Amino acid sequence: MTQPRVVASVLGADYARLGEEVAELGDAGVARIQWDIMDGCFVPNVTFGPDVVGACRQYSQVPFEAHLMVRDPDPMLADFASAGCETIIVHVETAPHLHRTLSTIRDLGVQAGVAVNPSTPLDFARHVLDQLDQILIMTVNPGFGGQSYIAAMEDKISEAREMVDRSGFPVQIEVDGGISPDTARAASRAGAQLLVAGSAVLKHSEGKRAAVAEIQRAMASPVSSS
Repeated sequence: MTQPRVVASVLGADYARLGEEVAELGDAGVARIQWDIMDGCFVPNVTFGPDVVGACRQYSQVPFEAHLMVRDPDPMLADFASAGCETIIVHVETAPHLHRTLSTIRDLGVQAGVAVNPSTPLDFARHVLDQLDQILIMTVNPGFGGQSYIAAMEDKISEAREMVDRSGFPVQIEVDGGISPDTARAASRAGAQLLVAGSAVLKHSEGKRAAVAEIQRAMASPVSSS
């Protein structure tokens, strides 16, 4: 398995200077920038549309991913692909025809991901692994930034890792929710390859680059012998 990498969420960014925030995140060394797309229905908040994402695409060459926390993702897929998102993630809870939705994403020329809420089992994934590029394990309930990491989800991360490894498909495991230097090591040891951090990167007292470096050090730290 490759060394885990940091993905930055812009959910808690300064929206008045969003393009600059995206540029700073790219310069800080993140592997990707995640856009949390919320519709006020599947989750309480409303965030970005594809026009906002597209307007920020020029500010960084770092890959974008759209995490669609919306009730009906299918009508949005083409718009977010056109906006410059290299990966589009839908929630299994809102995709009744998941295989078709994932196939549509891939037909748009971008990577397909599926997100799973804390209370949702992973059984669905066994039947769509051939259409997946990544599985996103939520370690908080979606809809708000700054929530506390649910450590019990580490068993689900490990389950996903084992499922993917047995399948032979090149599916990456991503984890989103409460990621910080204090939780990154456990999530990565459980099998995560991509760790989404929001507040821990955007609000760090020493800046974004220092925050990313601190999380990377935490992921690479050795196991304690105590």
